[in-house]
Amino acid sequence: MIRSFYSGYAMVLYLMLLLLSCQPSYEVDVFIKGAQVYDGSENLPFKADVGIKGDRIAWIAADTSVRARKTILADGYLLIPGLIDPHTHSLRDLFSENRKSNVNYLTQGVTTVVNGNDGNGRFDLAETFDSLMQKGIGTNAAFMAPHGTIRKLVMGMDDRVPTSEEMSNMGTLVRKCMEEGALGLSAGLFYAPGSFSQTEEVIELAKIAAEYGGLYDVHIRDESSYSVGLINAIRETIEIGEKGGLPANISHIKCLGADVWGLSDSIVAIVDSARAAGLAVTADQYPFEASSTSFSAALLPRWVVANDPDFLPRLSNDTLLPRIREGIAENLRRRGGAPTILLTRPKDTTLTKLTLAEIAEQWNMDAVQAAIEIIKSGGSSIASFNMQEYDIETYMRQPWVMTCSDGGSPHPRKYATYTNKMVKYVNSRQIISMEDMIRRSTGMVADVFGIPDRGYIRQGYFADIALFKPEELKVHSTFADPVNLSEGMHYVLVNGVIAIEAGQYTGVLAGQPVTRKKE
Repeated sequence: MIRSFYSGYAMVLYLMLLLLSCQPSYEVDVFIKGAQVYDGSENLPFKADVGIKGDRIAWIAADTSVRARKTILADGYLLIPGLIDPHTHSLRDLFSENRKSNVNYLTQGVTTVVNGNDGNGRFDLAETFDSLMQKGIGTNAAFMAPHGTIRKLVMGMDDRVPTSEEMSNMGTLVRKCMEEGALGLSAGLFYAPGSFSQTEEVIELAKIAAEYGGLYDVHIRDESSYSVGLINAIRETIEIGEKGGLPANISHIKCLGADVWGLSDSIVAIVDSARAAGLAVTADQYPFEASSTSFSAALLPRWVVANDPDFLPRLSNDTLLPRIREGIAENLRRRGGAPTILLTRPKDTTLTKLTLAEIAEQWNMDAVQAAIEIIKSGGSSIASFNMQEYDIETYMRQPWVMTCSDGGSPHPRKYATYTNKMVKYVNSRQIISMEDMIRRSTGMVADVFGIPDRGYIRQGYFADIALFKPEELKVHSTFADPVNLSEGMHYVLVNGVIAIEAGQYTGVLAGQPVTRKKE
């Protein structure tokens, strides 16, 4: 009887061990256990374990048996793909010895940044990638072919139609960028010299990007009432995409200034109509009521800078000055007046964090003359308070609007775009869901911009991952004091390497070049 009992017990034990031996067992570098996974798609979140080996996601499963060098217990945390920012101005930081970590992006959960936006950037991409890799960078970096830079190289600041030879030369440079991995053609039709180009010129260059499967990304010709008007600028973008034969993305979509406040409903209808007709039209947006640009770009009429990069003598020309003053006054009115212009990085550092109205009062002169004097003294980056919440929220609700930072000069968007959107518009106001927020900051961006093997939590994809609890996210950056890092990202991995641990930067430089998905 006793022998029979022990014999039966041994058999049960043997079967249990046999069963356990059949369970999958993995060896990985990083094991993330029990997280709530938002995989970057339209799927609902699900609880799972994620294993990482090298720079890739090895598997996604539940209740796995695993041996790992590093285990992260993630119960209660959201696990998301590393965020992809489709519009930054971070190249100077990436080349800087002190800022190449891009920690202001890592602490938001951003693991990939796109540069060369607004038509301004580098066209020697192979050399740029090599230089960045020699230095080491904290995030992945992708690039656009910059129309404005290319046009200036070929034509200077001329306000005219290019010759056939100049058009060919510009096309050659666009093709070079695309062959070296650019995601597409970027234009800044609001800024000189891009503003001097006609629609047909941009279409012809867009056709070259289309040959390589790229997209067209644009700071539209007019976000307000400067020239063609906001609605016509949107229509021009759609036309370039359609005739160029490629997707078109509207950078940092907005209604800038009182003349166009409330037009977001009309813009949505126009884009929805184009999409219903089969055109690939999207936009991105940052969640702030103030834009950021240069003092000159915001206030100087474009004709002042045309045909000669050394335009400063014109500001002292008695014949031209009345017309210049009139143009500046109109641009000030359009943006809401001198109190809405905050200097964030002036050449004269004593003017930092002062509004144009405050400076004019200090100098005992009208705002237009103060603006001219600021430009003469070297100019400044500005925060321009020119948007309304209704338009911001209307755009944000659209399924074709992604997230971007447009982060460059001191502005909260460089340090807190993604945390601010999650804290203010997801958690507090519930304008969009967390699923939409993640989708339109990860997988959708990868799809629209043609970024391969990123943007999703999928087996075989690069292990760009962020872990956080939404209630722990905090924004510390303000317009008065923007240079403050966001808080709440508990872990951030870049290519499988832990860059943020327990909310702190680990000092690693794990970023890699990102090139366009091959068709």
